[in-house]
Amino acid sequence: MADILSKGSLFPEELIPGFIQKTTGASALAKLCGATPIAFNGQKEFTFTLDKEVDIVAENGAKGKGGMTVEPITIVPIKIEYGARVSDEFLYASEDAQMDVLSAFADGFAKKVAKGLDLMAFHGINPRTGSASGVIGTNHFDSKVTQAVTIAASDKPDTNVEAAIALVQDPVTREVSGVVATDAEGNEYTIKSAKGVLAPSFKSALAAQTTTDGAKLYPQLAWGANPGEVNGLRVESTSNLSAGSSLDRALVGDFTNCFKWGYAKEMPIEVIQYGNPDNDADLGDLKGHNQVYLRGEAYIGWGILDPSAFAHIKANA
Repeated sequence: MADILSKGSLFPEELIPGFIQKTTGASALAKLCGATPIAFNGQKEFTFTLDKEVDIVAENGAKGKGGMTVEPITIVPIKIEYGARVSDEFLYASEDAQMDVLSAFADGFAKKVAKGLDLMAFHGINPRTGSASGVIGTNHFDSKVTQAVTIAASDKPDTNVEAAIALVQDPVTREVSGVVATDAEGNEYTIKSAKGVLAPSFKSALAAQTTTDGAKLYPQLAWGANPGEVNGLRVESTSNLSAGSSLDRALVGDFTNCFKWGYAKEMPIEVIQYGNPDNDADLGDLKGHNQVYLRGEAYIGWGILDPSAFAHIKANA
């Protein structure tokens, strides 16, 4: 612990597993796709497509030409940070008390990273400003995924889901491992089931659907329940999908095989005792206010390996 107080260092090793677990628990994308360690200087992933079907070869017959398409995608981690001021009594506390402060900071930081992953990968925005990030560029679902179903006023929600799945499954035999959804009001709920993302209003609309005799078509969704599966498909819900002015209400696709994300290995934490590290004129100098500044950083990367493996369900503009 003394190293943390004297210089820029790393999060204590005992906090890292909990940090990653809390991040996974708060991000729809992280729930649908397990983390893969990302090399600090980036790493290449490849998608392979065998272009033809198998060929029958007669006895003494000539073998025909097959073919394979290989497309490389480089996943480069980007740096994100979060800082907070605490009383400088932190410096003089016992190691147990210091660990309590660092644990609380790591817990909050993990939740911010989780939300940030969704916002960055869904929309390509800087989570703090809500503006498009030049660092992310086009590496996000809104930019790369062009297949979409637009919700009409008379549509039933499950019909929209079926149409989106048809867009994904039609070109090739592909697994639909999840649905992500959200609503325009920004309410949050989670349906832990398939692999994908839904919106709250979209889930509510599904829950309200009935058969011709008035029975609930999806009773497992009644009263905000989290059933685990809807028609065998795992579903996660987050308001991050409809953040800002986004028209996204659901995202269907193969999150298991066609999306990857992860952390670079080390996670720096810095305890700053002097100056104005958050550049806030109102808060002023740390020493003048008996404060220190905790700054956590993470290097996180993601890649959409095959954009055609996904389809949006969007509200009508």
